[in-house]
Amino acid sequence: MVMDLTFCELREKECVNTVDGRRLGHVLDISFSCDGTVSGIVVPGEKKFFRNIIGSDSIFIPWRNISKIGDDIILVELSCSTPAKEN
Repeated sequence: MVMDLTFCELREKECVNTVDGRRLGHVLDISFSCDGTVSGIVVPGEKKFFRNIIGSDSIFIPWRNISKIGDDIILVELSCSTPAKEN
């Protein structure tokens, strides 16, 4: 079943990594390619005291790494080698 979501609905969902069970936070942004397809989502990076003051790193999750979008949670598969993208 195909489900249409708005950005507001998507950002209310929390992302969880199925590889290690880590909670990644709620969706901050969506990335699109030039042809209009969704290339991925952006979630907050690890929270550290000084990072909160001077800025934060965000994690880009490619669309192919999204396993399931449920009512409350987005399940993603991220290994340790998935690159982080700075804001």
